[in-house]
Amino acid sequence: METIKNAANYVSETVQGAGAEASKEANKTVAKDSNASLSSRATAAKDAVIDKKDETSHNTKADVHKEAAKH
Repeated sequence: METIKNAANYVSETVQGAGAEASKEANKTVAKDSNASLSSRATAAKDAVIDKKDETSHNTKADVHKEAAKH
């Protein structure tokens, strides 16, 4: 039963990590857009950093759940 929970958590964290990665990439695009206002670019850059932290966190948690599901 614990293996099933770990597998489900692995999938959930993997999906959340992918979502954070997509958000990060979108924010990076806005941050680099010379047609966007300075405040929009600054906010997007800040959000990209936060998304990167979230992406790393979710991917790390996914790896932990994956290893736990193997045992």
